[in-house]
Amino acid sequence: MNLIETKGRSLTFNIFRYDPQEAGDKPKMVKYQIEETPGMTVFIALNMLREHQDTSLQFDFVCRAGICGSCAMVINGLPTLACRTLTKNYPKGEITLMPLPGFELIGDLSVNTGKFMRELAERLKLWLHPMSEDADVHRLETPMSPQEAAKLYELDRCVECGVCVSACATKQMRESFVGAVGMMKLARFELDSRDSRTTEDFYHVIGNQDGVFGCMTLLGCQDNCPKDLPHMQQIAYLRRKMAMAQF
Repeated sequence: MNLIETKGRSLTFNIFRYDPQEAGDKPKMVKYQIEETPGMTVFIALNMLREHQDTSLQFDFVCRAGICGSCAMVINGLPTLACRTLTKNYPKGEITLMPLPGFELIGDLSVNTGKFMRELAERLKLWLHPMSEDADVHRLETPMSPQEAAKLYELDRCVECGVCVSACATKQMRESFVGAVGMMKLARFELDSRDSRTTEDFYHVIGNQDGVFGCMTLLGCQDNCPKDLPHMQQIAYLRRKMAMAQF
């Protein structure tokens, strides 16, 4: 019996192209055609396009498994991860790709999320402030309850993809707003019993319109987070803590 090979449908990709390092280059949309394969993701399609059609196409990736957050981009109007987006989810076969807004553009679909995350960490001091300055390496680490560890692990699942930043209307309107990723990471240390900072310390960092009181609760971060993190739960938690604080 002869097996009849069935060809996949044709996909049309409309991709934003612009290289700020190239003199005279201007932003434009470029159309590409590619044949769909079973289980194809947007990430796979982009790699095929770069390998077989246009080697100059710029986009980021590392893990291909939704862990590194590098391949975040705007796909048909929604910010998400290319490696977790199946092309079969678009029945019309037309896919438009844009870079994440709110970040420095490197080129085409590549943005500098690392620079943003580093500046955010320095601004909010996103590291553990231990109770004791004792640097005795022989001292046993303070034990933590399984319940507390589970809460911290949940917030530590953030992959810093930048999707919540691009999906946040407040962040797009006010650049100084810390965004959901900043408050999520700060909540992680506020919940950590090993951290020496008080509610007053956190209030001076996010107890303003650039922090928890600036969030308009439009749920862009919650609706688009590829890791399904509880952004609004943590923002509401911090907002209550800040509102009830008495100094």
